[in-house]
Amino acid sequence: MTLPAAQPFPLPADKEALEEGALFTPRFDADGLIACITTDSHDGTVLMFAFMNAEALRLTLETGIAHYWSRSRQSLWRKGDTSGQTQKVTEIRTDCDQDVLLMRVEPGGDGGACHTGRRSCFYRRLVSDRDGTTLVKDDA
Repeated sequence: MTLPAAQPFPLPADKEALEEGALFTPRFDADGLIACITTDSHDGTVLMFAFMNAEALRLTLETGIAHYWSRSRQSLWRKGDTSGQTQKVTEIRTDCDQDVLLMRVEPGGDGGACHTGRRSCFYRRLVSDRDGTTLVKDDA
């Protein structure tokens, strides 16, 4: 089956095929994006959350190196090109609706993933102060 360039992945035949079938049929949102949670394959640490468009997903599958779509820059980016924080893909999973990806990677560089220089983008947690105001606290 040859797919048109704009749709490199097949569409699901029906709900059962989507949830139980063997064919990967990712469901991109109205903007053409799919959510991707990226974790360290060695210890399971959640490193980052990003989006992929069809091209980023295709390149990731073809090369084994994480590619994402930057919503702020409106451009494709290969993780590590500017930061050195490469991500070698070891496994990709999808959820039951095939609209979210869970990607396990071997981080390169110094093991970081966040543009702030931290290992994980999830370095802050929510806490409440005495008057009930929700604050963010840096775990570092």
